Amino acid sequence: MPVKVNNHLPTKKILEAENIFVMDESRAVTQDIRPLQIAILNLMPLKEDTELQLLRSLSNTPLQVEVTFLTTGSYVGKNTPLSHLEQFYMTYEEVKEKKFDGLIITGAPVEQMEFEEVAYWEELKRVMEWSESNVTSTLHICWGAQAGLYYHYGIPKLPLPEKLSGVYLHHVLNRREPLVRGFDDEFYAPHSRYTGISKEAVIKSGVFTVLAESDEAGCFILLAEGGKNIFVLGHPEYDRLTLDKEYKRDLEKGLAPAVPLNYYPEDDPLQRPLLLWRSHANALYSNWLNYYVYQNTPYKL
Repeated sequence: MPVKVNNHLPTKKILEAENIFVMDESRAVTQDIRPLQIAILNLMPLKEDTELQLLRSLSNTPLQVEVTFLTTGSYVGKNTPLSHLEQFYMTYEEVKEKKFDGLIITGAPVEQMEFEEVAYWEELKRVMEWSESNVTSTLHICWGAQAGLYYHYGIPKLPLPEKLSGVYLHHVLNRREPLVRGFDDEFYAPHSRYTGISKEAVIKSGVFTVLAESDEAGCFILLAEGGKNIFVLGHPEYDRLTLDKEYKRDLEKGLAPAVPLNYYPEDDPLQRPLLLWRSHANALYSNWLNYYVYQNTPYKL
């Protein structure tokens, strides 16, 4: 799939080197195609890493996608140059009059804080309220999923005894839903979080279809309102080395982290991590774009 991005986006060169078809603006205007308009609210501190991961994940479909990166106006992090944000990102205030076919809300390293304590919580609430009438389908990831579950349905996040970090085995529970089309009965996916949710609260709400779960990591994929809101409580978009970087970062901080589960061969952090989740991650994003965005969105937004 041709992913349309800003001509000067630094990650564009990396994607092209990986033989991923990235279309610049000058070529896109010559094609008589209405691309899917996808907004990505990037709440991760290392925004360029997340850009690359998500653009890779969105590249496995024949549909043409035009991506708009969003950041928070009420809080500006210190890990991404301001010049990068000013050139390649917009804020909610700048797009609130627009409509999008799809929206992705990423995770964020703030899960040990109460939602109301997060600096941009009020702004995120406005984005989630706006998405109800201005977005065909919203995909929430990790902390973004926990925030969406709390805001839309009142389901709280719960602290875990220790950080959930590793690549966990999951089971498909509802194969009839197109979001898990092409999945094996069991598959792996990365998690990296200190909090979770209660499956009992999910079931009691009567709102969700649980599409996949893990015996160790809990609920993984939740579908609400026929796909209007989708919640993925992990990080299928992660690259091979993302958990490795997080583990070594925490070591340097003196946090004594546990070695990520099912990640390094023989649990040896000196070995190259195993990549066990890419095919199902690609299927997840491709299915979302096709069945919950493209098949449901109007031609004229």
